Amino acid sequence: MGSGMDVATGIIGELQQRFGTAEIVPQTTSDGLPTCWVGAGRLKEILSYLKLGSPRAYGTLHDLFAVDERKRSNREGLPAADFSVVYHLLSYDRDEDLRVKVALSGEAPSLPSIVGIWPAANWYEREAWDMFGVTFDGHPNLRRILMPTWWKGHPLRKESPSRATEMAPFQLPEDTAAAQDEEERFKPEEWGWTTEEGDFEHMVLNVGPQHPGTHGLLRVVCRLNGQEIVDVATDIGFHHRGAEKMAERQSWNAFIPYTDRIDYLGGVMNELPYLLALEKLAGIEVPDRAKVIRIMLSELFRVISHLVYYGTLVQDVGAITPVFFTFNDRERALDIVESIAGGRMHPSWFRIGGVAQDLPQGWDTLIGDFLKYMPKRLAEYDKLVLRSGIFKKRTQGVGDFTIEEAKEWGATGPMLRSAGLAWDLRKKRPYGGYDQFEFDVPVGVAGDVYDRTVVHVEEIRQSLRIIEQCLKVMPSGPYKADYPPTPPGGTPRRGPRGPSMPVGEASFTVETIKGNTTYFVISEGGLTSYRTRIRTPSFAHVQMLPILSRGFTIADFVAIIGSLDYVLADIDR
Repeated sequence: MGSGMDVATGIIGELQQRFGTAEIVPQTTSDGLPTCWVGAGRLKEILSYLKLGSPRAYGTLHDLFAVDERKRSNREGLPAADFSVVYHLLSYDRDEDLRVKVALSGEAPSLPSIVGIWPAANWYEREAWDMFGVTFDGHPNLRRILMPTWWKGHPLRKESPSRATEMAPFQLPEDTAAAQDEEERFKPEEWGWTTEEGDFEHMVLNVGPQHPGTHGLLRVVCRLNGQEIVDVATDIGFHHRGAEKMAERQSWNAFIPYTDRIDYLGGVMNELPYLLALEKLAGIEVPDRAKVIRIMLSELFRVISHLVYYGTLVQDVGAITPVFFTFNDRERALDIVESIAGGRMHPSWFRIGGVAQDLPQGWDTLIGDFLKYMPKRLAEYDKLVLRSGIFKKRTQGVGDFTIEEAKEWGATGPMLRSAGLAWDLRKKRPYGGYDQFEFDVPVGVAGDVYDRTVVHVEEIRQSLRIIEQCLKVMPSGPYKADYPPTPPGGTPRRGPRGPSMPVGEASFTVETIKGNTTYFVISEGGLTSYRTRIRTPSFAHVQMLPILSRGFTIADFVAIIGSLDYVLADIDR
């Protein structure tokens, strides 16, 4: 995501001119994304300038994460550090990204919180503390977010075990279980909530973790004034499986199947940003045929996932019939995936440099039949749902937000576009061959539940349009790159466990089904990743629940939460 630029004339030069070359130290990375190291003492001042003072400011905190630097051996040109914190910023006005890094020392590092600059930093800072033990001074509620409150240690530190076989057999005595249950009990005062307001006593209501409206294990605690939602506290982490930790122990190839389980409705779409980051790191050029195959399968999964959204959202607001129709259509599409890749929901079919196999005989007939079938079904659903007066009353004006709020909270994908900003990475920064395809970017106006639904439905049509072009223009040639066995530096690139990657850092952001997904990888030149960061759209979107829900009713809340189109593993990883 983003491109390299001349330091003297780009944002790095602008920062050096304002804050001095001693305060802003550039770093060259394999992805060419502008990157600099800044001192902790002036971090908040520099970030405030980037958000509020710079021409065409960086209005969005796209990601914030930490790195345990203590075992990193290839540190040439990098400052001494035990830990580092990375701020990935996005400017829609510039169409640019910026990576700001801070080096930290000691076993208990700390930084000032930037929640006052970007409210979206709240959850990201909690995650960095939870996983790495980095304290953010001034944070309004620095507490565990992915791990349970009683957890000891910080799992993404290098000394933390990554396999159950490294630990003693698990035991949970009754008294320990009781104590842990009590610690997990929601305490309103810890969130700054008062249960009384004048003569009225607020009700505190749990929605989940076992509730059909949450579509999985998610706990949302609502403070109510009658039926009206006054505030919301979201408890995530029930699906946390340590995906980023697993990336450090699996080889580059072996981690591909794990990506499918992040957005578990997205299939190969999850594999694409990971592989594009590795290909950027290694300088691998993907053949044209492989590019088009990847796009065709990715867009097919966009259709598959959006059909789930469509049917389940309508079911959430009370209409049972459409979900059976949309799931039937989804099965047709999954049959095509199975015929091509051998698997259905999680085919694990993309590879470094291309795809696992060439397209089988008859693939074009399967795709062609689906392209004839699906548009007629969408037209039927328009009559059943989008033109329904009841559906409109349940969704229009509900859970709405503005473009500025979307930028503040890091909303991307259909969420962002529903508020009216026509931003799609496939158009703005074409990757993987998307510049060869024609399609439109659907946008909404109000950013409410109805507009989010309309955008999803129109995106299905646009994905079908892209798939049709893939069918017509599928090039001949190899389905994967024949890259050399030895990269610059002499490290063998192939072995029994797969390839090695050159030393370096790279990230890549893709317009996945639910929004921007970024994989950031650090390679020490071996068979496995030193650090893999997975930035997911669902994490950012679910953090927005309080601002989307306040002032609405519990009945509205079911529609709001369904319209976020999140997946639990995409939040928790």
